[in-house]
Amino acid sequence: MPEFEALLRAGELCVAFGGLQVLNRVSVDVARGEVLGVIGPNGAGKTTLFNTVCGFVRPESGSILFDGKPLRPRPHQLTRLGIARTLQGLGLFPHLSVLENVIAGASHRVRTGAIAALLASPWAERREHRVRERAMEVLESLGIAAEAPRICASLPYGVRKRVALGRALISEPRLLMLDEPAAGLSATETTELAEIVRGLRERTTVMVVEHHMEFVMNLCDQLVVLDFGEVIARGTPAEIRTDPLVQRAYLGETVEVGDA
Repeated sequence: MPEFEALLRAGELCVAFGGLQVLNRVSVDVARGEVLGVIGPNGAGKTTLFNTVCGFVRPESGSILFDGKPLRPRPHQLTRLGIARTLQGLGLFPHLSVLENVIAGASHRVRTGAIAALLASPWAERREHRVRERAMEVLESLGIAAEAPRICASLPYGVRKRVALGRALISEPRLLMLDEPAAGLSATETTELAEIVRGLRERTTVMVVEHHMEFVMNLCDQLVVLDFGEVIARGTPAEIRTDPLVQRAYLGETVEVGDA
C-alpha cells in the first residue's frame, strides 16, 4: 500500500512485558476510509496493539505513522490528534445523563477558559450550545436521541454501548478505534451496530478488535490476524475465512461471509 493511502501505519512493533514478547514485529496498515478488523485468540496481542497506537504502551522498537507523520501520543492527546477509542468496558460516567456523557467526549472543543466561564461570556455560551447541538446530532444518528436526559446507569447495556460510541464520535475522529464493540450485545443489537459502523465509512476510518466472528467477517474490508503476538494472516474476510493457519489458530470452523 502506498504510504499516502495509509492513514495509520504501524511498522515492526515489538512489545514485551517481563520477558514475555507480546508483540513481535507486528506491522499493520489501515487505509483511509476502510474498516480494518484485528482478530486472534485471547492473549494474541490485539489489545496491546491498540494500547501501543494510543500511547498507553511504549514499544521497544518499531514505528507508528499517522497521516504520514510519526505518532507518539500521550493518551490525553488522542482526540486533538484526530483519534478516538472505545474501551472493552463502557468507561461511562454512570450517574451523568446520556447527553452529558457524550459531551464529555468533546472536551478538546469546549476549553473556554476559566475567565470566560466566570464571566459567562456570549462566546463561551455559543460554543457550549454548538457542542450540545452536535451531541444531539450524534445521539440522533445512533438512534438514542430520546434517551439524552436519562441517567446512564438506568439504561440497558446495549444502549450504554451506543452512548460510549457516541462519546467517541462527537470528537469527529479521523481514526475510530473500537475495542470489542459487540461484546455483550444481543444478535439484533450486533446487527444494528454493524449497520451503524458501516455507515461511518464516509467520514472516518475504523479499526476494530473483536471476538465476534460473524460481526467482523460481515463488517470489515480487511482483517489482520494475530497469534502469539505475530501477524499470521491478512486479507479480505473471504481470504481469511479459508486461510489454513487462521483455521488452526483461531476460527476452528468455517464462518460464513454475508453479502453485507
